[in-house]
Amino acid sequence: MQFTDFSLDKRLLQSLKHLGIEQPTEIQADAIPVALAGRDLMASSKTGSGKTLAFLLPALQRLMSTRALSKQDPRVLILLPTRELANQVYSQLRLLVANTQYKAVSILGGENFNDQAKALARNPHIIVATPGRIADHLQQRHLYLNGLELLILDEADRMLDLGFAPQLRAIHQAADHRRRQTLMFSATLDHHDIHELALELLNNPEHVAIGSSHETHQDIQQRIYLCDHLDHKEALLLALLKAGSHKQIMIFTATREDTERLATKLVHQGYSATALSGELKQSTRNQIMDQFSRGQQQILVTTDVASRGLDLLNVSLVINFDMPKFAEEYVHRIGRTGRAGAKGDAISLVGPKDWEAYMRVEAFLSQPLATATVEGLEPVFKGLAPKKPQTKRRVATEPEVWKKAAANKSRKPQSRDKRFLTAVDAGDTPMRRKPAPAKTPNNNESEE
Repeated sequence: MQFTDFSLDKRLLQSLKHLGIEQPTEIQADAIPVALAGRDLMASSKTGSGKTLAFLLPALQRLMSTRALSKQDPRVLILLPTRELANQVYSQLRLLVANTQYKAVSILGGENFNDQAKALARNPHIIVATPGRIADHLQQRHLYLNGLELLILDEADRMLDLGFAPQLRAIHQAADHRRRQTLMFSATLDHHDIHELALELLNNPEHVAIGSSHETHQDIQQRIYLCDHLDHKEALLLALLKAGSHKQIMIFTATREDTERLATKLVHQGYSATALSGELKQSTRNQIMDQFSRGQQQILVTTDVASRGLDLLNVSLVINFDMPKFAEEYVHRIGRTGRAGAKGDAISLVGPKDWEAYMRVEAFLSQPLATATVEGLEPVFKGLAPKKPQTKRRVATEPEVWKKAAANKSRKPQSRDKRFLTAVDAGDTPMRRKPAPAKTPNNNESEE
């Protein structure tokens, strides 16, 4: 199949030819016809499958072939969970609209709010944005979506994980009309909240699923190294870096503090390394990613902010210094290597604190990962046995106490002290009463 089979506008075909893109990927071949037909779509495929073009091409074809519903409102809104992903999509979009009259703008959190308001006032045709910042502009009435024709959600599962569900619903309500088309792309359709959100936002959608989010790239060699403690883990990291020969390396950690600490340690060891985390200013993050993508840094130590969507062709090794909190994030992390048919390596350093997270990954992949060792740094730690479920101590309920009291009453008579103790055990509160004095006949009393 060729892109010419989709009856795309000549300008789009020329842009694709200029970019050296000739044949559609599997997700593009299945999703583009559905989107071009005007149907709502739920699509999933593994990382690196070409989802971006699967929604950009239908969006631009719609702009080129149909009349706008509104001259002022944006026609296409593309939402992404992180600024890094949004920047990458925006960069690819600009290449496709370079020789057209269509205007595109990016509206991202962490950037100047007033400058964004001015950009929105110029009535762009396409907006690439993060949901939180778009919701802010809607609230300030810098933006109206009454004429929105196409709403695209990329990495919808990640947006839900980051807590953007209220913003997504607010955006949906602002553009809730019958002529709107909605495309939802997700790494997995098994996310616990995806279907609930789809019922609200999509109208009788088509479903396209290519491969499985549980599958990992066949060109990526995966293995784990067991570690006894943090010092052992750091010693293994340095040994593995010295033993291999890689163009660029990404190291994933759990916290911002770890990214900075490890990057500093690697610089002292003579490596060209930099740290990236979500807490940095957007301008700083853009600069770091630009330098790394240009090959000015060999090692990028990062949190999961860089685990999705980034197309870095020179990354040949990914190291999980800390295992991810969510098992599916493991697949996205290691998907930063093995791009465009190249071979890649993925290494995970697993200590006692990482064991439960590793077991979740193993269950998610439905297969164990190969274990390796470094000579002289063999671990004592061999893994942890599964925890036995704790049995809760049974506590008698109030009706059971009543039954016990009733049973005690049916027993044979007991002495007064025993009856008192039994009643107390059953939850009753008997009162001790002195026996009434016996009456003695008095012949001198008169009967009244």
